[in-house]
Amino acid sequence: MISLEAVLQLAPVMPVVVVDDVRHAVPLARALVAGGIPAIEVTLRTDAALEAVRAIAAEVPEAVVGVGTVRRPADFAAALAAGARFAVSPGASPDLLAAARDIDLPWLPGAATASEAMALAERGYLQQKFFPAEAAGGTAALRSLHGPLPDIRFCATGGITPANASEYLAVPSVACVGGSWLTPAKLLQAGDWAGIEALAREAAALRG
Repeated sequence: MISLEAVLQLAPVMPVVVVDDVRHAVPLARALVAGGIPAIEVTLRTDAALEAVRAIAAEVPEAVVGVGTVRRPADFAAALAAGARFAVSPGASPDLLAAARDIDLPWLPGAATASEAMALAERGYLQQKFFPAEAAGGTAALRSLHGPLPDIRFCATGGITPANASEYLAVPSVACVGGSWLTPAKLLQAGDWAGIEALAREAAALRG
């Protein structure tokens, strides 16, 4: 099983994907992988999400597909059964922390403050999602956290765009950023996989 640390190092950007039509899942994943973005977070925000994960896991082995917006303990088991290789949450709750201990699925819990980040680190979570990044103080907050918490690495998500991604990636504690701009609904609905591949290629070339 791939480690969470390895997942975050696969590319500078992790696409945060909303799939409404499961038929889009496989060509979408192939376009992202072709563009140099193998780690894909499919959010559990639609009825098609788990089927999309199942299709990607079965048909696009080069992709490292995970689930996002994990909010309930049952989401872990459903994600694992669908073939997900990691899970992401916007925060962390006692129930999720308990469930995560009992399932063999790498989990990226969310934190927005020093206290939250420290509490997760005490439980062994040194890779965390910093969310909502822009609203929680952006790069200034992350740089401030890095001093007292140098061992924690973040995937910064929330308000990240091509315009500010490089600024985030320049922060020493940021392993990667999450963003939805790689898979805009307009391109998905149009089946413009070449357009998505082009966006992925630009994102893969980002550096801090």
